[in-house]
Amino acid sequence: MIWRWAFILLNLSACATFIALGNWQLDRLSWKKALISRVEQRVSAPAVPAPTPGQWRELSRESHEYLHVSLYGRFLAEYNTLVVAATEKGSGYWVLTPLLTDNHGTVLINRGYIGQGAQPAPAPGGEVTVSGLLRLTEPDGGFLRANDPAAKRWYSRDVVAIGSALSLSLAPYFVDADTGQPGSAGNVDFDGEQSVQNPLGGLTVINFSNSHRVYALTWYTLALMAAGACVFLFRDHLHHSKTRP
Repeated sequence: MIWRWAFILLNLSACATFIALGNWQLDRLSWKKALISRVEQRVSAPAVPAPTPGQWRELSRESHEYLHVSLYGRFLAEYNTLVVAATEKGSGYWVLTPLLTDNHGTVLINRGYIGQGAQPAPAPGGEVTVSGLLRLTEPDGGFLRANDPAAKRWYSRDVVAIGSALSLSLAPYFVDADTGQPGSAGNVDFDGEQSVQNPLGGLTVINFSNSHRVYALTWYTLALMAAGACVFLFRDHLHHSKTRP
């Protein structure tokens, strides 16, 4: 019957589509493995000079995220921004302080973590060298939470929005300071009462979701099911053809 052939063709089309999607996920798996390998090399490599304004247009997550960089400049200590953080040390805040440089513009430095209810120790005065991992801006807030600049409630490190709130022109990236850097000396002892803490740097979590193998297996399983449906319908068609008077 015509409807049976229509279902066979539909399932053949679905089978081909599922196979193509499975192949695409395998391609993505190869790409993700290569990306993770590149990031691991960047993190462990010696720090290189941070991108200058002439290089900002070339920034991308694939080529620059987690690049180990260094900057030389002066902290604008009066411009701290606290961003909600959840870390291995508990919940609290990231302390972001702009660093004014001669060659790299003004760059937000994530000096590190402080606990709930604490205030950050002032950034050091004078010229300093800071090294850390380059991170690209995190626009639009965190999961289910939008940034509220007017109320100074920040849930993501949105460089553009923070720069606008501070009336500063900032580089389109920020730097997660390594542990033990100027302004990130680290002081994790906190008794839950109001206190001043030195931000603790070096807490960057490098985590890439890599479920492409599972997705590929899912698509191939669906392709097998569609192929099985085609075989069943075709055999059913042959059976009815033989029994038809």
